[in-house]
Amino acid sequence: MACLSSSSLGTIFSSEKLPNPRSLSNPTSSPNNNTLLSFKLSNPSLTQSLKLHTTTQQRLSFSLPKTSITCQSHANASDHSARPTNVQKLFVYEINQLDRGSPALLRLSKQKVNYLGDLVPFTNKLFTGDLKRQLGITQGLCVLIENKPEKKGDRYEAVYSFHFGDYGHIAVRGAYLTYEDTYLAVVGGSGIFEGAYGQVKLEQIVYPFKIFYRFYLRGIKDLPKELLVEPVEPNRVLDPFFFYASNWKPILSFFLKASGLSGPQCNNKQSA
Repeated sequence: MACLSSSSLGTIFSSEKLPNPRSLSNPTSSPNNNTLLSFKLSNPSLTQSLKLHTTTQQRLSFSLPKTSITCQSHANASDHSARPTNVQKLFVYEINQLDRGSPALLRLSKQKVNYLGDLVPFTNKLFTGDLKRQLGITQGLCVLIENKPEKKGDRYEAVYSFHFGDYGHIAVRGAYLTYEDTYLAVVGGSGIFEGAYGQVKLEQIVYPFKIFYRFYLRGIKDLPKELLVEPVEPNRVLDPFFFYASNWKPILSFFLKASGLSGPQCNNKQSA
């Protein structure tokens, strides 16, 4: 197919005068909105005339209904500023009395020693800082991150809760080290602990049977006086001794069971 270039085209002559542009802007000025334009090319090789149809442009005007959208935040800035920022201290003990089947060791790594990915679900009893009253229980899950043979312990990532009965609960998470004290983050709570944040210091007394916690709480109202007791400061020399001496049978049974052996019978039956 031959191509037409600009040099092969002659001068274009219009056989009809173009209509006034003003008349094109008014669609009602002509009964026919389509204007026929006829052009002839001076090049003799093109015998047919080209007819162009143009359609006058019509201006359309319309308006959309205005809609107003109002967004209301559930938590206003004034609510955050009204939250208490003073630090409240709370002291509690977590004690494993070996009557809840805790802790359980799930060796997902299938290694003979503690290894990355092993899980330790647990639940223990929760006592006031003066050890005079049980408040509730703890429950959670620890994921083993690293075994530290040089420190004779492990590093876990822990997620668990302190349940205070009708008072509500406190949720914490963070690094849990079995060989030294650690701090975990307080990430919320319920009941009187709703909106709580801050941190808690975990002090290993008799791992994994007796742990002392020092909470530093913010964002909540004043705690009830019955929770704000003077704590019995842990003695890391005497506490383990008395604990093992008074609970040696269930503790021995626990370790023997974990090793796949049978432990001593903890009953008062005497042989005839």
